[in-house]
Parts: sequence; structure tokens; C-alpha cells
Amino acid sequence: MLKRIHHVAIICKDYEVSKNFYVNILGLEVVQEVYRAERKSFKLDLSVNGLYQIELFSFENPPERPSRPEATGLRHLAFEVGDVAAVAAILNAKGVKTEALRIDEYTGKQFTFFSDPDGLPLEIYQC
Repeated sequence: MLKRIHHVAIICKDYEVSKNFYVNILGLEVVQEVYRAERKSFKLDLSVNGLYQIELFSFENPPERPSRPEATGLRHLAFEVGDVAAVAAILNAKGVKTEALRIDEYTGKQFTFFSDPDGLPLEIYQC
């Protein structure tokens, strides 16, 4: 029935700050960017290594949604990487603070967390 996840939608507070983060810091590719005047909203479609899309939305005065600690709803968004320590070092060099590296007790693989400009928890996980 279901084939795969098509996209993940993220609503941001400051469109330019979040666009810069996802495109210039994380390196996601812009597929399409539109401004919807009737909603006063940008919609930015992003490609992750050409496979999946993230839709980044801006809206006027979006309400706050708690994401930590362990609030109901989307817990985090995880990106697969070849070398967690190397990617964490690149993120740190770009001013993105990452948590200490951890080892998944079930798979033995490394992972760590960081946040986007709005505090959305993001993860990098060893493939």
C-alpha cells in the first residue's frame, strides 16, 4: 500500500534564516520555491541527495509547538550519513551545535542530535 515517505513539511518562524540553514548549512537542494500571496506564505521544496523532499513553509505568526522534552507529535527528523563524527564536525564549524556522539544500543551505529533555527530536533545517523 505505502511505498515510502514522500515529504516532510516544516513550518518556520523566519523564512530567510531557515532557508539559509537548510540550503547553505545542511546542503539540501532547492527543487522549487513559490510565494503564495493569498496566504502570505513561502513554500520551498528541498531535495535530500535527490531522494526525498522537505517542504519548508512560512506563515504569518505560526503558533509555538513544544518539541522537547518528548512532546506528543513528530519527535525528530533523522538524516542518514556515512560518518557521524565528520558531519558533526562540519556542522560545528558552521556554527551548528551538536550533542555528544552516541551509540545506538541495538544497532551499534553512531548518531547525534542538533536543532534547526526554530528548535526542531534533527538527527544524523550512521548508515
